[in-house]
Amino acid sequence: MSDRLVKRPEDAPEGGLSNRSRESITGVGGLSRLGLLMQHPLSAYYLLMGSALLLLLLGLIMVMSASSIESVRVFGSPYTLAQRQAFFAVLGVIAMFFAARTSIEFWRGFAWPLLLIAFGFLVAVLIIGVEVGGQRNWIELFGPFRFQPSEIAKLALVVWGAEVLSRKSRRLDTWRGLLVPLLPVAVIMMVLVLMEGDFGNTVMLGAILAGMLFAAGAPLKIFAVFAAVGAAGVWVLSLAAPYRMERILSWMNPDSDRLGFGWQVTQGQYAMGTGGFWGVGLGASREKWGTLPEAHTDFIFPVIGEELGLLGTLTVVSLFSLLAFAIFRLSRNTDDPFVRFAAAGVGSWIVVQAVVNIGGVLGLVPVAGVTLPLVSYGGSSLIPTLTAVGILMACAKREPAARKALRRRTTAQALRKR
Repeated sequence: MSDRLVKRPEDAPEGGLSNRSRESITGVGGLSRLGLLMQHPLSAYYLLMGSALLLLLLGLIMVMSASSIESVRVFGSPYTLAQRQAFFAVLGVIAMFFAARTSIEFWRGFAWPLLLIAFGFLVAVLIIGVEVGGQRNWIELFGPFRFQPSEIAKLALVVWGAEVLSRKSRRLDTWRGLLVPLLPVAVIMMVLVLMEGDFGNTVMLGAILAGMLFAAGAPLKIFAVFAAVGAAGVWVLSLAAPYRMERILSWMNPDSDRLGFGWQVTQGQYAMGTGGFWGVGLGASREKWGTLPEAHTDFIFPVIGEELGLLGTLTVVSLFSLLAFAIFRLSRNTDDPFVRFAAAGVGSWIVVQAVVNIGGVLGLVPVAGVTLPLVSYGGSSLIPTLTAVGILMACAKREPAARKALRRRTTAQALRKR
């Protein structure tokens, strides 16, 4: 081969950035450098992966700290719950990278089977489910392990809903094309989850539905109707279950029952208030010694605030913001309807759940009993969430500019080997 036709490996573009681009990056200011990096065709892929893995790593550290006392009390060892979470994390990361390496066509083909599996589990939990914390929403597996079908339902609704909407993308300007069969299926799914007593994940399913409909261009009056129906439903459910009404009243007037229904929020706020900017130190939380209920699950955020201070909580919020930005960017820039709807569903799922969890801790919204995604203890939540992120990573790699960048990288690597 002629030397004129062979580029030196160091001159070959890699990942979509040539040497000239790299030189321009190093020669400009920090903001310009960041802007150029954000324009990289694979930036969404790496932002999704990086922010999710950093949240997972932080979560593993904080679960080990926050669960140590409860683990000693129940199992006699401070590391049992942390070891289980590490096991869940390994499975979740494997699922994430498996999903990232699969094709969009695989998930579109798997949409209906996944929906049927989710409905099968949602029905099964009403028959053979076990009750935990007053909610019959768990299925025993083997030994100490159990899972929550409502978490699988969220993943199924995202994949199936994105498939249905993408196939009907030319008919979404009609009410029937927009809402059928997505709305009836989502409502049936929410009713089944609500029958288990899981109000928090019912709200998350509603958020996923709303996010995908918004991405489909649904008129605002649909969301106004949803909001009215949702508010009426919350009121009826609160009347049917007195503890929900007490929780809402306690949220509206925090000083009315700080030693009763307001105890958990009060102790969470005390934990965050005592952390200051730098925190009291990793592992030095006082609230986790039994004063703060669910310190390693729903209320892990106050332990982060106590041990790592304002710096730790801002880090968590920043990582969620980065993850939300990557998902929003993918949804906005894609030309594939399936990718747009899937990104909207996953983004609504993760962002709304994080906002509800953190907002409940801060007293901004009533406590809904949902975990902090990727951070709280629990494999039922962690593994489907990481799988959903992996699906979006696969979508990000399939974008035209990203595929071109990957081909250039492959070419550059082949030239280096020569």
